Amino acid sequence: MTESGGPGSGPGPAQPAGAARLRAFGAVCAGTALVAVHGLLYGNWLVDDAAITFAYARDVADGAGPVLQPGGDSVEGFSNPAWLLLLVLGKLLRLFDSGTILGVPDYVLFPKLLGLLCTAGVLAAWHHAAKGFSRRPALLTLGAGAVLAVIPSYVLWTVSGLENSLYALAVCWLAAITLRALARNDLSRTGIGVQAGLLAALAALTRPDGALYVIAYPLVLLVFVRRHRLPNALTAGVASLVAFAVPYGGYLGWRYLEFGRLVPNTAIAKGQDFPSLETFALAGDLLAYAGAWLSLLLAAGVGVLLAKGSPRRDALSVLLLFLGLSAVVFCVLGPEPNGELRFATPFWAIGALLLVFVLGEALAFARGIRRLAVIGVVVLASLPTFAAFADSARRHAEAPIVPACLVAERYGRVFNGYADVLGVREGTLLVPDVGGTALTSRLRVVDLVGLTHARIAELAGSGDHAGLRDYLFDEVKPTFVHTHQPWSEISGITADPRLDRDYHPLFEGGPKGDWVRKDAVPSMAKLQEVRDYAEVVTHRVLAERAGSLRGSCGAVLRPGQTP
Repeated sequence: MTESGGPGSGPGPAQPAGAARLRAFGAVCAGTALVAVHGLLYGNWLVDDAAITFAYARDVADGAGPVLQPGGDSVEGFSNPAWLLLLVLGKLLRLFDSGTILGVPDYVLFPKLLGLLCTAGVLAAWHHAAKGFSRRPALLTLGAGAVLAVIPSYVLWTVSGLENSLYALAVCWLAAITLRALARNDLSRTGIGVQAGLLAALAALTRPDGALYVIAYPLVLLVFVRRHRLPNALTAGVASLVAFAVPYGGYLGWRYLEFGRLVPNTAIAKGQDFPSLETFALAGDLLAYAGAWLSLLLAAGVGVLLAKGSPRRDALSVLLLFLGLSAVVFCVLGPEPNGELRFATPFWAIGALLLVFVLGEALAFARGIRRLAVIGVVVLASLPTFAAFADSARRHAEAPIVPACLVAERYGRVFNGYADVLGVREGTLLVPDVGGTALTSRLRVVDLVGLTHARIAELAGSGDHAGLRDYLFDEVKPTFVHTHQPWSEISGITADPRLDRDYHPLFEGGPKGDWVRKDAVPSMAKLQEVRDYAEVVTHRVLAERAGSLRGSCGAVLRPGQTP
């Protein structure tokens, strides 16, 4: 394999440090800018699940504790404590949930900027890694950024307000320090093991499934153990596990003391169980999303490079190990109802570098007409993928997934208006979407899905929907109810005769609609008044939000606001 050519070629002569740093900075900034440009398609959209963490961040920062609303039960309705901590810091610094920045609500701007900053960190990790096996690490980094920028599944969740980008950052730096250590032949150094363990802990504290990355560094050690003294390798492996166990074990201990559980409430609500063999068939979703032809071409390129004994074979092997582990983690979580492969963010980040790396190696090997042929085949194989990506980006720009502002306006502010008309000073509101609702509702929010409610999580997660309905109608007795598909069908709440017995319909009906408990209505005149309010205001809110699904919902989100 020649040492000249594409970005995948091996390290070359030392270059001036200032020029190299400038190229690295430019590559990271340019790649991040490309992701940001794609992210602009989704406007001010934030997914409502992110708003759940926003609500917890507000209450933690304000001293109310880890609760959905001040005065509520302490329930771990979030699964991303590291991301939550960043939002709390933003709140304390008045950069989040405090007003506007340059005319943009900070609850929109701050998490999106955090996501882009983490993307810059991902690209910085790839540059750090590429310096160990490429003459052109900046070009490799820029290429990886360009690939990420065209993947809707990566960009969408990076600007969604969720923790995906921080998760990718932790995993990519774990891969990067492993790759650099391998190139320097100090993989078995104890310090590398400690760094790997801490990064795996960060991944685990960003998403529960991130705990599986604790095995990544020991696996790489095992693969290359013959190159190192066994006592050194064992020491580094143990150091990695200890460095992981201290922060992660500390959080587990706090979780048990605070919430009485070893897993987040969200896992119980979703009924997550140990994966079966069928679970791993979900890896096919990743390949289908990337495109069959492009996936096949990448697999062929990897096979050729491994068979020909590329000088970068070790780096390629480590990337493949991390890519495979990220696919396993994706499969373990199971399908995500929101779609667009929400849990695949680290897979795309690793896959982007792998794709550019393999392409660079192929271009470095080919000459003349063969190089043109390689480029032509790659372009042809990429066309179906790019077309699918463009269609996906368009669809999500037109109809984004569960906008937090739609929830805040429709279920938080509208029901505040209902309560004001009826004179309800204290009451409860049962809804399936609680993020934006908790940020704006003055009513006590009851989570029909159970993500933020311990008892409902147990009933829903176990599939005891009859018990769930008994609990809601006979014990909770919510003042107001809203539900819609698929939660109406899953819970069976709108088919239960107790809904008609105990509640007046306010708006719409059937499998979706708004209801108020009969004993909360002082008179039939008030019932008609609130129905008239719903007919005018709720219809207006729905029409306005339908025309602005990517818009924000005011400078601040506060309990008690009305439409």
